[in-house]
Amino acid sequence: MKSLAPIRTLILLGHMLILCACEPRITTHGFMPRDELVTQLSPGEQTKDTVRKLIGTPSSIGTFDDRVWYYITQRTKNQAFFKPLLTDQQILALEFDEQEVLKSIKQYGIKEARLIEPLTEKTPTVGRKLTLIQQLFGNLGRFRSGDEQEAAPGR
Repeated sequence: MKSLAPIRTLILLGHMLILCACEPRITTHGFMPRDELVTQLSPGEQTKDTVRKLIGTPSSIGTFDDRVWYYITQRTKNQAFFKPLLTDQQILALEFDEQEVLKSIKQYGIKEARLIEPLTEKTPTVGRKLTLIQQLFGNLGRFRSGDEQEAAPGR
């Protein structure tokens, strides 16, 4: 009976390690200003510089229009080998007018989020399809050592 004790201990430790490895890992990404700082924002009164000094630089700026600033934070739960699960998302969108004065403040949560599925199709490319051999040996004989001297300016 005593000879089985070390084996039982090892089995028990193995089970404990497996159970500990299954603990979900929760991570937070991004930056969201504190609520007391957001309440100090007043549309029509503050400029971009004032907002930047008060709550910091944005996580992202509008792609097509730099008059919209986004402060984004996301919380994800990752368990073992499964795909990470988005558990919370907060977005603060600040819009500025042409004179860089704060125009509006909007807040969005995970309920307003939309899932965007990327297309799995491949984009066709124009040109020749090269074989592996053509790719490996395609540049042989294309360059001469005299080309560098001829292309140098001032000679």
